[in-house]
Amino acid sequence: AKLEKQNNKHNQGNTNTCDSIEPPTETKNSNQRHKWGRTARNKETNISPKGDISYLQKFFLTYVGGRAPLHLQEDFCGTALLSTEWLRSDSRRTSIGLDLDVEALDYCMENNVNKIGADLSSRIFLYHGNVLQPQEAKLVKSNLQNIMHNVTLEENENDSEPITNPEALPPRDIVCAFNYSCCCLHSRHELVSYFKNALQALSKKGGIFVMDLYGGTSSECELRMQRKFPNFTYTWEQAGFDIVQRKTRISLHYTLHKHQNKKLRHAFSYSWRLWSLPEIKDCLEEAGFRSVHFWIRQMPDSENIKSIQGFGDGKDIKYEEVTSFQQKDSWNAYIVELCVKN
Repeated sequence: AKLEKQNNKHNQGNTNTCDSIEPPTETKNSNQRHKWGRTARNKETNISPKGDISYLQKFFLTYVGGRAPLHLQEDFCGTALLSTEWLRSDSRRTSIGLDLDVEALDYCMENNVNKIGADLSSRIFLYHGNVLQPQEAKLVKSNLQNIMHNVTLEENENDSEPITNPEALPPRDIVCAFNYSCCCLHSRHELVSYFKNALQALSKKGGIFVMDLYGGTSSECELRMQRKFPNFTYTWEQAGFDIVQRKTRISLHYTLHKHQNKKLRHAFSYSWRLWSLPEIKDCLEEAGFRSVHFWIRQMPDSENIKSIQGFGDGKDIKYEEVTSFQQKDSWNAYIVELCVKN
């Protein structure tokens, strides 16, 4: 399942400021412009990985417990900032990132993996491949040539041994799919197949799969929101919503202030199926998960965040576990699935 996107694939975010990013000039080629767009988007317009990691740890200790989560797999990882950040707090931790976009993985190698030191970089493994066919993924090695080769992801239950052989990676304590990436899977068959792969990757000692989803009345209509930064303005646009197929198109645009307000329209475009929470739950149970939990937070109304100053509000609102939630203008959800211990 491929995203319909100018740069081929959905990207994981970054937390640094964009204030110092220099937009592309008129003379730079399209690849450079798209690379700048990727960098700008990564550096400012996505959620901090530290926030996601905090919730991942909380979910694991709540539903599994008995041990610290050490081994993470980030599907649809893009530039894999979350996978990189995961390694910092414990020398026993490993992370795996899987993505279709070679450019995003190359960006991660150049800007994340190769700058975190030998100890951390030896514990992250990036794979180029499709989440629907993870057994065919190729390892992206951390060297100047970025050589790829076929690997088999076999389980190694010994957490005390250092991980030096990528073919003997430990089963994952946590598998995650963030940035609404499951919306890129348009059919029930694809979604169930992916969930089965996620379940297969989890440790038989107990693990969790976590994904995110958004919704609300504003998610099913046309919507434009903007946020202004010193060098550019970022616009998030949602096209009309097809209620029969539950599909929409999301586009990200940039206006470059230092270059006569030059516009980079549709720098990123996604064709999404906006799944409902009951649909997700049904597919998870069909895939083999037996315990599904919803953590939801209400977001500010779209009418209040359409202004340049307002977009991005609501990030301090906490998620709460719910079994029932009345429809709102806008909400975000973590969906947590438990792989029961054998």
